[in-house]
Amino acid sequence: MGEAPIGSRGGLKCNEHFQFAVHVVKGRWFTVFASFLIMAGAGATYLFGTYSKVIKSTLGYDQSTLNLLGFFKDLGANVGVLSGLIAEVTPTWFVLLVGSAMNFTGYFMIWLAVTSRIAKPKVWQMCLYICIGANSQNFANTGALVTCVKNFPESRGIMLGLLKGFVGLSGAVMTQVYLSIYGNDAKALILLIGWLPAALSVVFVFTIRTMKVVRQPNEVRVFYHFLYVSMVLALFLMAMTITQKFVAFSHAAYATSATAVCFLLFVPLFIAIREELVLWNLKKQPPIDISIEKIEPPKTEIQPPVSSNKEEEKPTTSCFLNIFDKPPRGEDYTILQALLSVDMLILFLATLGGLGSSLTAIDNLGQIGESLGYPAKTVNSFVSLVSIWNYFGRVFSGFVSEALLVKYKFPRPLMMTLVLLLSCIGYLIIAFPAPGSVYIASIIIGFSFGAQLPLLFAIISELFGLKYYSTLFNCGQLASPIGSYILNVKTTGLLYDREALKQLASKGLTRSAVKELTCIGSHCYRLSFIILAAVTLFGALVSFVLVIRTREFYKSDIYKKFRENAEAAQTQKEEQH
Repeated sequence: MGEAPIGSRGGLKCNEHFQFAVHVVKGRWFTVFASFLIMAGAGATYLFGTYSKVIKSTLGYDQSTLNLLGFFKDLGANVGVLSGLIAEVTPTWFVLLVGSAMNFTGYFMIWLAVTSRIAKPKVWQMCLYICIGANSQNFANTGALVTCVKNFPESRGIMLGLLKGFVGLSGAVMTQVYLSIYGNDAKALILLIGWLPAALSVVFVFTIRTMKVVRQPNEVRVFYHFLYVSMVLALFLMAMTITQKFVAFSHAAYATSATAVCFLLFVPLFIAIREELVLWNLKKQPPIDISIEKIEPPKTEIQPPVSSNKEEEKPTTSCFLNIFDKPPRGEDYTILQALLSVDMLILFLATLGGLGSSLTAIDNLGQIGESLGYPAKTVNSFVSLVSIWNYFGRVFSGFVSEALLVKYKFPRPLMMTLVLLLSCIGYLIIAFPAPGSVYIASIIIGFSFGAQLPLLFAIISELFGLKYYSTLFNCGQLASPIGSYILNVKTTGLLYDREALKQLASKGLTRSAVKELTCIGSHCYRLSFIILAAVTLFGALVSFVLVIRTREFYKSDIYKKFRENAEAAQTQKEEQH
């Protein structure tokens, strides 16, 4: 008689399922999954080597003009100060929506120009379009990456490695998707780059937000599960890239490959649901002995006046007056304190050489393959190899640097130095090529480029705190486009065109006789890549100075305050129950 009717029991069950679904979507782990998908669409700039040849031939650009376009792409991709400042004063959903609109606008205009749907734009207009499109990835980074680092401060290296790893894979992911939808059409790739990342940001716009830090004992184990899934994805993409080079795929085969990629991208969702189910079951358990708690409230009433007094004391000094009165490393610096510190200057110089050289190498990969006589299909495989090893570099530097830091107090700046030395070898292989050596160079350059970014972002968060991290991590990569402009536009592009003009002169031709300048031979990039190797070596020496400066800081327990804050929050939560 007391039993509920079958219909109402079914209704209760449905209601519980709905509540659990809402719990999952609002949870920290779903935020991580959504961030992975947004990051997997935020690396369109790394596909420039695939579609740059189409822009060059369709619009009749020489190599210097194409490299100028590449510079504005790097400028947009790395000048994220605007997105950082917007994130300081607006909610995350607004940041993601602005990025989505910029992404679609920029790349859609390039697609209209390349397909001759609009009149041929002036060079400055194309530079503006690609700068706007590339700048959108900073809004995705700021929205997703910064949020996840704040939600998991004690696993920041791992978190950065994973998220930037998915960005590294995005080039290969989008290549598989575009081959399955549009076939081998580089113009259609530009259209895909325009709508797919924008759509991902819109779909997950309200699920990504900062949450109260909760210490979970199995946190690192869950991140390793995400790592294993992403490694399977990376290995599958590498296998597909190599197979597609030797075997002619039908449209159905490309569609099957893209379906498998999409399935692997959604496996982290099942991990997120599993973890949220554990938390859901814990939440449903009855609270521990409530009767004693009611004696405690007077303690909490005495506390607020003390903290409010402290907050009243803070504004007494102007932000300009305390620029040189910096807190200890690891505490929250103001934006000006961090930007005007010696540590940031050292990071700026190391980034100028390291990332500037890496971006130059990646942007010229298509032309490097062409100059050394590789067929177009093989050149595309170089771009995919860079994308995949970019991923391995990111997760390696994130996970390994975190493990070494926790176990052996191994300073992250020292790993930065080692990575920069490794990249020098890749540049020298291109400067002095052997048959098939570009494959090895692509792997080294992709790995070392990928490894630099999580290290840079983690070092900034550790030295200058998380309070203004949205702005500081975007400021930290400002050196990258400057390095790219000096090394790509003003060095590599000019040296390539000089060699191409020499070849034309040797054939008795003038510049006006050809539509585009093309240089064939190993000498085309020799001098420029020797310069890149020298500049990167300088960056490695500069980063070693930071190793010496921060050795005492990294010997200490840099995560102690986050552990204490999480424990205090957990204790307070238990007292309230």
